[in-house]
Amino acid sequence: MILAAGKGTRVQPLTYDLPKPMIPILGKPVMAYLVEYLASYGVRDIMVNVSYLHQKIEEYFGDGNQFGVQIGYSFEGYVNSSGEVVPEPLGSAGGIKKIQEFANFFDETTIVICGDALIDLDLTSALFEHKQKGALASVITKEVPWDKVHNYGVVVVDQEGRVQSFQEKPRKDDALSNFASTGIYIFEPEVIDLIPANTTFDIGSELFPLMAQKGMPFYAQQRFFNWIDIGTVTDFWSVLQSVLQGEVAQLEVPGTQIADGLWVGLNTSIDWDGTTIEGPVYIGSGCKIEAGCKIIGPTWIGHGSHLCSGAEVVRSVLFEYTRILDNAHLDEVIVVKEYSVDRAGNMRKLPDAGTDNWGDARDRLPEKYAEDKASLSLSDL
Repeated sequence: MILAAGKGTRVQPLTYDLPKPMIPILGKPVMAYLVEYLASYGVRDIMVNVSYLHQKIEEYFGDGNQFGVQIGYSFEGYVNSSGEVVPEPLGSAGGIKKIQEFANFFDETTIVICGDALIDLDLTSALFEHKQKGALASVITKEVPWDKVHNYGVVVVDQEGRVQSFQEKPRKDDALSNFASTGIYIFEPEVIDLIPANTTFDIGSELFPLMAQKGMPFYAQQRFFNWIDIGTVTDFWSVLQSVLQGEVAQLEVPGTQIADGLWVGLNTSIDWDGTTIEGPVYIGSGCKIEAGCKIIGPTWIGHGSHLCSGAEVVRSVLFEYTRILDNAHLDEVIVVKEYSVDRAGNMRKLPDAGTDNWGDARDRLPEKYAEDKASLSLSDL
């Protein structure tokens, strides 16, 4: 099962128009990597709980045939008297209970994965350890730096790896462990019986503490593997920086490499008169780079984007159909339609944009900006 019903508020504005599992890495949704990963281990039946912007997930993945799997969906919400579909998530555990009550999907050992991270866990070994210990539930953990524990739910275990308790995002001085739950779980059917029906219920904060309290065979596995979590906008920026620099195995930059460190998509136009590009840089299909631009990598420029003359983009991520003004300077930011987010997570909105991308907004800038378009930069927004 892939958990995909959350709203992803910590990664806004990326999730204003996208559910969190659809956030793109190298132009492909995070959840697509997970489906491919599961398929590579022979998993053929995948249930996905959906709620917020559910149709975007369903339209992209369909029945899963193109991935060699079978995908089913469990929508969490209702249709009101006006015929409007209203999302109403049930929590990670509540969503599992709904699926089980509907058609007994969890009658076998089931892998449950959060839909917002890239992983390369040895799933065969994890399943073997789960069975060997006679666990009813296993949570896969990964050691994180002590100064980062406040970003995670951490697992406290005994010498045998049996879970004693959980701490949700503790301060460093209060943390009893630095092994974070990765949102990867292995469940036996008996676990589902503990979840109350028709109730919002969470795995980490409610189901797991209940299991620990009851002294059930519940174990944490401490494994070494790549786990790239997109918990915040800053995480997304960091992940894409690492990917473009080739630091993440098995993730290759798409497009055609036309120069050292420069990849482009189809039908992209670059005016090289005075233009400087220092890789790694990816420029998507249908982009236009005017003369005198400067692009410093790692930078990702989404398809259909337009950099006007003299624009400078440094270590940034531009989503599709972004238009950057003449001589504007972007440094370590993410641009999503009319929003920009800097490395520290500070968000700004293009004044009075009224449109879906910076290109259309350019000619509708307020008078005080229109007077001097050439000097407009992110510091003005």
